[in-house]
Amino acid sequence: MTPKAVIFDIGNVLIEWQPERFYDRVYGPDLRRAMFAEVDLHGMNDAIDRGGDFRQIVYDTAETYPHWRAQIRHWHDSWLELATPEIPHSVRLLRALRGQSVPVFALTNFGIGTWRIAVPRYLFLSEFDRHYISGEMKVIKPDPEIYAMVEADCGLAPEALLFTDDRADNIAAAAARGWQTHQFTGPQGWAECLTAHGLLTGQAAA
Repeated sequence: MTPKAVIFDIGNVLIEWQPERFYDRVYGPDLRRAMFAEVDLHGMNDAIDRGGDFRQIVYDTAETYPHWRAQIRHWHDSWLELATPEIPHSVRLLRALRGQSVPVFALTNFGIGTWRIAVPRYLFLSEFDRHYISGEMKVIKPDPEIYAMVEADCGLAPEALLFTDDRADNIAAAAARGWQTHQFTGPQGWAECLTAHGLLTGQAAA
């Protein structure tokens, strides 16, 4: 069926999220690899995305590993440098869908504190019809509960939802509930998906 709403992940779909790249640039790949091997920074970030206090979690982790204190604190203090740049073609697709009156939602693993930082920097984050922010929901993808919460809130059948995300596990969890899905590997493939579903013309998706 033709989707009745389109759901975007944000990290690596609308905004590049590659923390390793920041640390490689600032400290070099060797030091970054050593730190990431010792400290589960992405696990730390999951706790933030579940609704934990952004600064406290990062700073507490930094105190647990005092020899990495300065580097870990960058996760908080330099967060906008970790979450950059935006992906312009994806932003155009978001706006093209809205221009066609297609409801567009965000479903993202994002902390409450990081969301407050991101929205003023990336104004397109305010353009969604509905926002599903894991920090506010207290559950992260790919937990099936978060998809069920989206369905209950928007009132649409699973098969009426078209969802894109860069992570295979998040896509698999959505597909298991009956959502239509597209694993994001770049904006051109996503544009082709939207045109194939009849939501955008080729010109509008360019």
